[in-house]
Amino acid sequence: MTNSSVQFLDDAFRKRWRTLLSVDDLVEKVVKNLELRGELENTYIIFTSDNGYHTGQFSLPLDKRQLYEFDIRVPLLVRGPNISSNQTSKMLVTNVDLGPTILDIAGFDANKTQMDGMSFLPLMTGKSQNVTWRTDMLVEYEGEGLNVSDPSCPLLGPGVWGCFLDCVCEDAINNTYACVRTLSSTTDLQYCEFDDNEVFVEVYNLTADPFQLTNIAKTIDQEVLEKMNHRLMMLQSCSGPSCRTPGVYDSRYKFDPRMMFNSRGPRISRLRQTLK
Repeated sequence: MTNSSVQFLDDAFRKRWRTLLSVDDLVEKVVKNLELRGELENTYIIFTSDNGYHTGQFSLPLDKRQLYEFDIRVPLLVRGPNISSNQTSKMLVTNVDLGPTILDIAGFDANKTQMDGMSFLPLMTGKSQNVTWRTDMLVEYEGEGLNVSDPSCPLLGPGVWGCFLDCVCEDAINNTYACVRTLSSTTDLQYCEFDDNEVFVEVYNLTADPFQLTNIAKTIDQEVLEKMNHRLMMLQSCSGPSCRTPGVYDSRYKFDPRMMFNSRGPRISRLRQTLK
């Protein structure tokens, strides 16, 4: 990145933090209001937001459409009855868990529903030993791009979107991916497949490589690759309780990343036709 772009990103980063000061004020007002009403100790407060952002990582400017940790993570803080302060859970929790958790707080058994998520109330109240928690979660995104060239970066051709000052673009049609994020006591992996004619796969061992600098798709054990591919297929096709675990691995399963995006292939093909 040029010095001017770096300065632009630094300024954007500071502005985002200044904007969050108003969120701090809002949270303070809510807490004080509950305190005045004598309801604070009987109230669950859930604080969360959208995913991202990146601000210069991997020379990516300002957006949040990539598969990496700095883009896919979502902040989540909870306080309430029977929740000890200053504790952090390392279990995989996703946005689909919010609904079941709120139902659980209200006294309804979320396991009786067909919701994909799980209540994380036991994780917060010291009862995690009573539940079998997931080790895999699904991450998906469908890339966006224009069918015409960006006037500011004409040499890149069509198919890109949100091009920055240095013609580094935030998105592209072939930035469509599906990932499985696996986290357990022994494994910390991310496996991703792209909807592209190259059949491109990215795999990261976040224990050894927390900043995701080395794609190990070509060197990882083939059996692990097949299992990750299998889990991804199951998580993309599951519904309800079956989404809470990736299921049992079938040793007869054959690795085939092209199966993931068969229904989306024509979208890429139409773009390629416009390039000819």
